[in-house]
Formats: sequence, structure tokens, C-alpha cells
Amino acid sequence: YWISGSLEFRDLFQIANKLIPTKGFYSLSSTLCAFLLFVGAIAKSAQFPLHVWLPDAMEGPTPISALIHAATMVAAGIFLVARLLPLFISIPYIMNLISLIGVITLLLGATLALAQRDIKRSLAYSTMSQLGYM
Repeated sequence: YWISGSLEFRDLFQIANKLIPTKGFYSLSSTLCAFLLFVGAIAKSAQFPLHVWLPDAMEGPTPISALIHAATMVAAGIFLVARLLPLFISIPYIMNLISLIGVITLLLGATLALAQRDIKRSLAYSTMSQLGYM
């Protein structure tokens, strides 16, 4: 906030596009901020390095809790990535990282879903695989 003076996404994207081409502190801080925002999104959507919580959460006592995790909660991370896409596009390193994490999550989730015997864990890994595809 002390750099941009605003918390509106539109203003932040305009300021970030001005600051990123410079090769100084602002470029590094913009890249670090984009990386940390992406880490938050992959934690929420159960992507590759931070995916271990989803199968355990979907093994809850009721099928409704599994449905809530599969349908709504994990989609918030993908929405955050889509919402911050103008920032991510301006930083090529982050776009490469997003692609790499998506491919790893897609393949890992599909492979682990095939190896499961419990239907809820299989649904969790299948959901993780589809989120990697998105």
C-alpha cells in the first residue's frame, strides 16, 4: 500500500506495469508479491506442493463436507489466479511457474486418484487434478 497508495486491483495493475520493467527494488518487490499471492492461491486450491490437506479434509464424516470442499472451497484459489492474471502476465517467471505447477498437479492428481481405494480420497485427488488443468 505504501508504494501504490491504493488497494484497487485496477490501480495496482497499472502501477505494477509501470514498475516491473525497471530493474531495481520495485521489480523485485513486484515479483515477490506476485509469487506470494500465487502461493496463497495454490494453498487454497490444493495445488502440487501444498496439496496434502485436501484428501484428509474430504474424508470428513459427511458426504456434504466432501461436496463443499470439492465444489466450492478449492475453486476460490483458481478464481484468485484468474483475478490476478494481469499482474501475473507482466512477470514471465510467474507465468512459467504457474504452468509448471499446473502440469505437475494435473499429472500427480490423476495418478494418485487411480491408486486410491477410498472413494472420497479418489474424489479429492481427481478434484486436485482438474484444478491443475484449470
